[in-house]
Amino acid sequence: MTNLEALFLTSDNMAMDTDLYQLTMAAAYFENGIHYPATFELFVRRLPYNRSFLVAAGLEQALHYLLNLRFTEEAITYLRSQPPFQKVSDAFFDYLRKFSFTGSVHAMPEGTVFFPEEPILRITAPMIEAQIVETYLLTAVNYQTLVATKAARVVHAAQGRAVVDFGTRRAHGPQAGVLAARASFIGGCVGTSNVLAGYKLGIPIVGTAAHSFTMTFDTEMESFEKYHKVFPNHTILLIDTYDTIEGAKKATQIGSKLRGVRLDSGDLVSLSRQVRQILDKAGLTEVKIVASGDLNEYKIAALLSQGAPIDIFGVGTELVTSRDDPALAGVYKLVEQEKDGIVSLKLKLSSEKTTYPGKKQVYRRIDEHGNYLEDIICPITARKNQQGGKRALIIKVVENGELCYDLPNMKGIQAWTIQNLSHLPDNYKWIENADHYPVHKSSELEALRVSFTPL
Repeated sequence: MTNLEALFLTSDNMAMDTDLYQLTMAAAYFENGIHYPATFELFVRRLPYNRSFLVAAGLEQALHYLLNLRFTEEAITYLRSQPPFQKVSDAFFDYLRKFSFTGSVHAMPEGTVFFPEEPILRITAPMIEAQIVETYLLTAVNYQTLVATKAARVVHAAQGRAVVDFGTRRAHGPQAGVLAARASFIGGCVGTSNVLAGYKLGIPIVGTAAHSFTMTFDTEMESFEKYHKVFPNHTILLIDTYDTIEGAKKATQIGSKLRGVRLDSGDLVSLSRQVRQILDKAGLTEVKIVASGDLNEYKIAALLSQGAPIDIFGVGTELVTSRDDPALAGVYKLVEQEKDGIVSLKLKLSSEKTTYPGKKQVYRRIDEHGNYLEDIICPITARKNQQGGKRALIIKVVENGELCYDLPNMKGIQAWTIQNLSHLPDNYKWIENADHYPVHKSSELEALRVSFTPL
């Protein structure tokens, strides 16, 4: 394997895709005989800019990691060579040779709409196992949740018009491009330009041609004809390489098999109106107008408010980077330990980073039409008292290191997202200045926090 190949994550090196302190803590736990069960919860502290909800994503990748996590002999040799591990016993490295995840996982299914402070993922496992997995779980869930949420906003702004992920070339690396395509589809995009995402995940792939294709030929019309000859049933032409209006007129010469035209620059309101008139006059009323070029939910909402007759939006950079707020404040915190059969609750009291102790469930109260009214975060011990008329959002997905959940396919996850969002009232989905969805902590949970006595 070359150094370049080694950069791309495989099952053989997933364990090394972590922060050093996860492994130094693991060694310290081991040397001090700390093997008792612990529970960590992954949640988001606050919403990103202008967001009023989040769409859970990344669970499948998180589970794949947990169920395939191993330390190879090569990885162990590397760790032993590093200065922090020089005094660590051989027994710890023998432990790593046999390492696997043996705990349980509870989570919100991908596509679930959720809100800050609600646990999206809960890990209960021996302390070392629960600690080691923190970094990977956060990156798997944070990034895809961020992009899925952005995609849901873009799709909502498009008001029923199709949205396609065009962002691979602007993603933060090739792997990010594939994960962004996946998350975008979860959020409601109809397809992606990323071929690997189509190949591996079954997401519909969409694409036309670049300006370079048009410029390769002596005339614009020749480029249109040559492209149509190769793709007679899938011809969508990029018409703004030179003059958009003239390009639209030339595109009509392709005739009734023309599927669409794409606008990638200029005043999209004015140009789309003029192009629509040209197409309709030529009897091509079914031909779609595709718009792209640094679009986002704000620009799409503005275009449609001005009556732009655009049928499909290709969204790239703004989508896969969540450009207006490109990081999600997801955290992974210890909430409970069990030692010698005694459960010990854990929480942080530091300023602005206070957490709530114990394993939790989130219940969603809904009206008679299924619309969401409020969420209540409770200790799991309170579930019998809290369950009436409410829906539990967190389910068991792994038990004793074995998958106990039927992973849905991509279309199933997307359908769950669409269903979730359809029940979230519109005032919580506004692109800007949306109302704050009510999330409450139960009296039992508040009591646990108040009763906590620091050591």
